[in-house]
Amino acid sequence: MKCVSGTFVNKNKAKRPTHTKMDIRPNHTIYINNLNEKIKKDALKKSLYAIFSQFGQILDIVALKTLKMRGQAFVIFKDINSSTNALRSMQGFPFYDKPMRIQYSKKDSDMVAKMKGTFVERPKKQKKEEEVPVETKKRKRGQANAARERAAREQAIQPTQPVVQQPAPTQVQPSSGPPAAPASIPEQPPNQILFLTNLPEETNEMMLSMLFNQFPGFKEVRLVPGRHDIAFVEFETETQSAAAKDALQGFKITPSNAMKISFAKK
Repeated sequence: MKCVSGTFVNKNKAKRPTHTKMDIRPNHTIYINNLNEKIKKDALKKSLYAIFSQFGQILDIVALKTLKMRGQAFVIFKDINSSTNALRSMQGFPFYDKPMRIQYSKKDSDMVAKMKGTFVERPKKQKKEEEVPVETKKRKRGQANAARERAAREQAIQPTQPVVQQPAPTQVQPSSGPPAAPASIPEQPPNQILFLTNLPEETNEMMLSMLFNQFPGFKEVRLVPGRHDIAFVEFETETQSAAAKDALQGFKITPSNAMKISFAKK
């Protein structure tokens, strides 16, 4: 089987030219479908960020769980070269056990349109006043007036509470000595196993595997039960693990979590 323009066809069959997707011009935004619908929205967006940020700066990821948009997402890159490389490299990539189908978005996102200066604000939908029955409006007004009158009566009969002067908090004088420096963790000698720290709570084995399997010699990811912030990644040789360590050091799985990588203690 071979993937042609996002459709899997048999190599032995005659190839028919398809123009539908090729007619869409390159765009900062790529459209992805055939995504696993069982994955929660936050986990889906973080996983997409983890595998696509290697191609360039991502401005935004849009993934909705509505009935119409399930199994679909948009990834918005800062430049078109990044989106083009991502489309070519990740077409058919097995993402949560389903091959991704990727194409350029037909239209610019609002964020990109604002960068280009072509953004036109859409008119907001106005609620029709006549759809609300007059009786309902009167009833709501009457309820609001009754609530205000009740609150005013309760406030009038409540006794005035005396103001108690709170004592000023005692200030603790800082010690004259310098603060103790944190003990530094010694760097372990190079080996084939990497130790990852500062991982976000949503980290899972699939997310880290998709991030590290782009490097030669990748073997497996091992999570630590009860600890979401650390993990181990094993390669075949220490040279291969060192290459992955240098490339992904400080990689942000989420905007607030920069991954820290060191060689594992043996």
